[in-house]
Amino acid sequence: MTGYPKEPWQLAGRMYLSMWLVARHEMPEVPLGTRPVTVAGRGVVGAAWVVYENDSVLSYNELLRAVLVRVGARPRVCITDIWVDSETSKAGGRALWGIPKEMADFDLDRTDGLRASAKSDDGLLAGAAFRPGRRLPGRWPLSYRVAQTLSGRLKTTPVRSRTALSLARADWSAPDSGPLWALGLSRPLISVELSDFQIRFGDAAADPPRARSERPAP
Repeated sequence: MTGYPKEPWQLAGRMYLSMWLVARHEMPEVPLGTRPVTVAGRGVVGAAWVVYENDSVLSYNELLRAVLVRVGARPRVCITDIWVDSETSKAGGRALWGIPKEMADFDLDRTDGLRASAKSDDGLLAGAAFRPGRRLPGRWPLSYRVAQTLSGRLKTTPVRSRTALSLARADWSAPDSGPLWALGLSRPLISVELSDFQIRFGDAAADPPRARSERPAP
């Protein structure tokens, strides 16, 4: 499939993000050439519901889980699990950046905060309820790189964003038999709502893709 937009993708919308400190044996697998960043045997795992809308190059919903990793001494973010409700987004994410997108159906209620659930063909993936808290002043810039496996090689992709930020309180649930079972084991360390965010995902100078790949660290 070639109907997806070229990178970079300009995206906008709203994100509901939670982060946990997770014991090493409960963390999802990360690509060869990366290692989870851990302190006292615990690493940082994040999960988020994302609504891409407004001026986004594509409009769709998303549920993801990611791990803070390192390539050598360089910090990276690795998306280990992700579902969307757009075939175009799925195809583009896989082909351009090695993001392992799968398809799911979403039920989102944003009347007051967020109540969300997502189901794949195998059943319920996760559910969550976010209750809004104090909004922090200003708009917050954030730049980082995503590390994924593409065509058997480690590829990093630049991400730049700017967003309004609010604290939130969140409860997550996931079936014991599902891929996101660990999300329901404990309350998140911190949860935030990123509203009216703008993201530039990818690099316009990415042709050919192999020129931006990193070899796996020994």
